[in-house]
Amino acid sequence: MALFHRKRTGAPATPDAPAAAGAAVLAADPALAALTGDYTIDPAHSSIGFTVRHAMVTNVRGTFGEHEGVLTLDGGNPAASTANIDVKIASIDTGIADRDGHLKSPDFFDAERFPLMTFRSGTVEQLGGETYRVTGDLTIKDVTRPLAIDLEFNGAATDVYGARRVGFEGSAEILRSDWGLTWNAALETGGVMVSDKVKLTFDISAVRKG
Repeated sequence: MALFHRKRTGAPATPDAPAAAGAAVLAADPALAALTGDYTIDPAHSSIGFTVRHAMVTNVRGTFGEHEGVLTLDGGNPAASTANIDVKIASIDTGIADRDGHLKSPDFFDAERFPLMTFRSGTVEQLGGETYRVTGDLTIKDVTRPLAIDLEFNGAATDVYGARRVGFEGSAEILRSDWGLTWNAALETGGVMVSDKVKLTFDISAVRKG
């Protein structure tokens, strides 16, 4: 079941009546309409991470342990859905304290001056099936640039405490230099210590408010 839309059987909607078709879909599927609402990201059951190439031969993976955000899902109009996420830079964890300290330093994120990385969505579009593209503004340090995140809807459920949950997972790739993260070191054998390309990963569980 798609999160925002489900195809109807029978005669197709006419091209000049998309609003009527959307209303009919919503009315025909109360369970789908019930997903509409505001959701708070559950950091204890969510992960925001990254992967970056190191010394041209291996990957370093890390996570940001502290983050918060709100999703607003619109079951009738996915374009009206929104996502707002704040990530605490000081919570970065790559498994090595010295490396984490360097990443928090002015060489990279400068966490003391710029404690948060933020994402504010602008548009949402369905790519097909359960996959959606969320496009918005990613701010790192004092630089804001557009970012598109492809997310797969993993479903909805009521947990043992009675909380209504939805889940998404996805990824995006960025060039860190686009956000002013340019520190590097040349290798004697050629190449650089840290790749410019970074893969961001998202595994989100969100709980409906109220």
